[in-house]
Amino acid sequence: MTYETALTALADPSRRRIFETLRDRPRTVSDIAQRQPISRPAVSQHLKALQEAGLVVARPQGTARYYRIRREGLAELRAYLDGFWDDVLAAYAQEVSKTLGEENG
Repeated sequence: MTYETALTALADPSRRRIFETLRDRPRTVSDIAQRQPISRPAVSQHLKALQEAGLVVARPQGTARYYRIRREGLAELRAYLDGFWDDVLAAYAQEVSKTLGEENG
């Protein structure tokens, strides 16, 4: 998946809350729905979107399906965001060099 897909999936506040609910441990749809202000079918639809975006994965266990964050799915999004951080640090270093050069010159 691409970082755009992940950003789009996480842009929805309900999906973001569901995703954050999975931070601690895997959970079932029922468990997630109890913690959300939306219906169980809505939680299932949001989980499907998160799964299609590569951000969560489901593991069947008996009659339940446990959803967990797919950490690998965050790698491309993180690389994208880290690129901004690299740009900010480079601009900061350039500004510091410029300021120090003006003070010494």
